[in-house]
Amino acid sequence: MNKRTRCNGHVLNGMFNAATRWLERSAPSINALNVFPVPDGDTGINMLLTMRAAIEEASRNSNVSAAAVAQAMAKGSLMGARGNSGVILSQIFRGLAHGLDNKRTFSAHDFADALVQSADFAYKGVTKPVEGTILTVIREVATAAQAKSSSNNIDMLSVMETVVEEAKASVARTPTLLPVLRQAGVVDAGGQGLYVVFEGALRYLRGEPEEAEPMDTAPVANPIIPAPSPAEKVQYGYCTEFLLNGKALDPEAIREKLITLGESVLVVGDEAMIRVHLHTFDPGIALSYAAALGTLQQVKVENMDDQHQDFLAAKPQQPIGNVSTIAVASGEGLIQVFYSVGATIVVSGGETMNPSVQELLQAVEAAHSDKVIILPNNANIIMAARQVPDLTKKKVEVVPTETIPQGIAALLVFNYEADLETNVAAMNTAISTVHSGEVTTAVRSMSLNGMTVKEGQAIAFLDGELVVADDNMPQVVHKLLDKVDVGQAGLVTIYYGADTEYAEAERIGESVREKYPALEVEVVAGEQPHYNYIVSVE
Repeated sequence: MNKRTRCNGHVLNGMFNAATRWLERSAPSINALNVFPVPDGDTGINMLLTMRAAIEEASRNSNVSAAAVAQAMAKGSLMGARGNSGVILSQIFRGLAHGLDNKRTFSAHDFADALVQSADFAYKGVTKPVEGTILTVIREVATAAQAKSSSNNIDMLSVMETVVEEAKASVARTPTLLPVLRQAGVVDAGGQGLYVVFEGALRYLRGEPEEAEPMDTAPVANPIIPAPSPAEKVQYGYCTEFLLNGKALDPEAIREKLITLGESVLVVGDEAMIRVHLHTFDPGIALSYAAALGTLQQVKVENMDDQHQDFLAAKPQQPIGNVSTIAVASGEGLIQVFYSVGATIVVSGGETMNPSVQELLQAVEAAHSDKVIILPNNANIIMAARQVPDLTKKKVEVVPTETIPQGIAALLVFNYEADLETNVAAMNTAISTVHSGEVTTAVRSMSLNGMTVKEGQAIAFLDGELVVADDNMPQVVHKLLDKVDVGQAGLVTIYYGADTEYAEAERIGESVREKYPALEVEVVAGEQPHYNYIVSVE
């Protein structure tokens, strides 16, 4: 290809369009670079969705100047940012836009200088920067690019080759900088994602084919789930689920058809067997369509209008104050729990489905008051939540809840008659009084924190630290509680997940009651994905 000494916005757009499509190919492998052996790796998805938001915003921009395209990508990536990696990526785009400001075209040297700005913005966007992460990669890439661009008549292709070479080397070094990566035997997922982005941009400059199959990532999250008042007549339709057996089934074609028939469509499987979930007002049409393709099994149709009315009747109505609360949760049971303890709005999301900055902003704007508290309830959502206050005229505070139990504890001390500052202080105190346990199944074998974990074992985390591994799931729950001074606690709540049988959960609850007769033990259907049990000790 012709070597470019100057590039316009069209080239910049093309580079990151190609980078996004190249990232689609690697997103699953990036997801798998999870420090902990839990089934909630989502770095690849978060970065991909952030990139998609950036290029979608750029596509709406008719100005071909480099500055205009860079600004559009910065805006799109910020609004679409998901998870810590997505937010940092948005800061990289923000720095790039700052470095290319007022430039209709840019040179290789301009681009290298802009990468230095990207590194600066990325570091400033993180409260406590950690080396051995995506931050290290962008900083070392920027330094290498700047050194390369100092040569006379250097072109973009040469600089991008240096960028990719250094990114690859920097990612390989991350385990030497971050012990937890070394223990887990992985490189940093965010750094690997950034390397793939730069590699995709380089392939565009070389004119190489993408050789990537588009990755389906929708639906990721249902943004706002407000609690309607009893006076509101809201129609929900029917929750329809079934298993479809057949030959030469086409999951993508089935998904596209069902999307026209309802909402919350989930289609997973292969040519022989497909699991379907959707919300529709006429389940008969969906079932008839599927029946023509094969054999239906495990058909379940539930009236969500009746379910919702039952929930409203059981839920104590909360007064409307001058401060609104927004909580993030996934699982119908947990969503109902959050409304029952006073959440104004619940944003659907959590592990593998981190809500974007824009979705959180939409929830803030939908709140009835000008003062809002956000409870992220996940460590990977806090950074996205902290972008929201600067994007709205409302007064927004983020209480950094990292777990579901912390979020519930925070809401339990919320006072409708108190002001914003008083409530934030009380909530911050409350989250320090609760212990959070999470129990799931290991997705890979590894050694971590002096503990050997085998793939398929039940594992437990206490306040974010791996503490138990065992072949028996109920035993893991008990061993988890043994790690806490339960005798000094008053209440243990066990939220069981979507893939957990009620009978098993209740047996665990009963055995905990027998062991600690003075302890109040509650067993609640959380219906959360990924985690068999979430345990709150307070």
